[in-house]
Amino acid sequence: MAQNIETVDALLVGAGIMSATLAVLLKELDPGMKLEIVELQESGAVESSNPWNNAGTGHAGLCELNYTPQAADGSVDIKKAVLINSQFEVSKQFWSHLIAKGSFGSPKNFINPIPHLSFVRGDKDIEFLKTRFEALRQHHAFASMEYAEDHATMAEWMPLMMQGRDDGERIAATRVLGGTDVNFGALTAQLLAYLAKQGGATVTCNQKVTDLKRNEDGWRVTIKDTRNGEAREVQARFVFLGAGGGALPLLQLSGIPEGKGFGGFPVSGQWLRCDNPEVVELHQAKVYSQAEVGAPPMSVPHLDTRVVDGKKSLLFGPYAGFSTKFLKHGSFLDLPLSVRPSNLGPMLAVARDNMDLTRYLIKEVMQSQEQRLDTLRRFYPTLKAEDWRLEIAGQRVQIIKKDPKKGGILQFGTELVAAGDGSIAALLGASPGASVTVSIMLDLIERCFADRAGEWSGKLAEIFPAREKVLQTDAAVYNEVSTRSDQLLELTSKSPVAA
Repeated sequence: MAQNIETVDALLVGAGIMSATLAVLLKELDPGMKLEIVELQESGAVESSNPWNNAGTGHAGLCELNYTPQAADGSVDIKKAVLINSQFEVSKQFWSHLIAKGSFGSPKNFINPIPHLSFVRGDKDIEFLKTRFEALRQHHAFASMEYAEDHATMAEWMPLMMQGRDDGERIAATRVLGGTDVNFGALTAQLLAYLAKQGGATVTCNQKVTDLKRNEDGWRVTIKDTRNGEAREVQARFVFLGAGGGALPLLQLSGIPEGKGFGGFPVSGQWLRCDNPEVVELHQAKVYSQAEVGAPPMSVPHLDTRVVDGKKSLLFGPYAGFSTKFLKHGSFLDLPLSVRPSNLGPMLAVARDNMDLTRYLIKEVMQSQEQRLDTLRRFYPTLKAEDWRLEIAGQRVQIIKKDPKKGGILQFGTELVAAGDGSIAALLGASPGASVTVSIMLDLIERCFADRAGEWSGKLAEIFPAREKVLQTDAAVYNEVSTRSDQLLELTSKSPVAA
């Protein structure tokens, strides 16, 4: 064991979009803060933030039908879509702030304008989509949404998907031109590069956290270098566990009471990918449809334009799978080793109550390539099999938590778990995490750095002219702030506004 103990104000575990965002935010608020990010892999953004491990959708509630559930009376609840839209606008404000400073790099490296569409077939789903459209367009954030049932209009919106389609088939779609594709890997890389220029901030790779011990000054963290096995100790006033699926074992290692009872259900994913430029050119959109009965929300089928390193591709899926790994580069022992007396009950309750999900995952795992292509043909009837290949996506660990009625529930989304004294926090869960990272990290700052709220309020107001509640309720402010962000991020044809 090394004798010299390093001391930092903040230690962040995992060099993905979450830690990178939090680190830059903290340095913007306190340039003198000393912090370190430690990463298990050889570089940042290897796991969930890697562009091929996620859909790259700038989740804004524009096209994702699972964010607008339908009630028994046929009405559609838009509250979640409105919330996620406002959270994405907060993310855009932060990225715009960094772009306006002039030293962050080009927004074109990580964000591009791509229309967002919803697509359904059959009378029942068409009725749902129309009701959804009528409800959403009353809100200022969705005022530009368009609706169509006629094939001619949809042939303009999504020409690839209309090739070879039966003229008599009942289909419908909505479209919002202001959607985005985000390369969260490239964004993470730019955040880390920007951070490196600030001083007092380091990113260290090939680092495995092996122990977390609480003390009067925060946390004593033991870290092993995976290349040579050497261990070191870091004393941190604050620790963030932002290691994707690896956050749950670290939260358990911390032993904080707030982490008791949480379990994880890992779900893997696969895509069909097309790089044929002739096919790609005919589909410039992200098109989301309805999930199968029993499918997890992360398995909502969608055919997407992706822009990675300046090159366009198409992705379709995701096809779900199952692995006991919590990370794509993890261990098959991750799931069994996560079982504790405190979470065994909730995990068994979830297993009992989610047999439809289990059956769905088994069916997905057993699929052949031809069966996967058959699913894609519902979107793209005239596809050529040779244009599509299988791409392995990332691992997602869905949250299992205690429930007083059911014993345990499987939760789709993200959850911030923080110690009562704010000295440590962990982020659990998955979608729409990356798109709403900034909102999640602002929540963390408010909870874990409450003693500095007054000191930081001015700077926060400078970075974020409008937060979620104002964006949701004030149309004039929403339009002004969103327009400025779009111009700075080069999502419109207008010239960028002055910083």
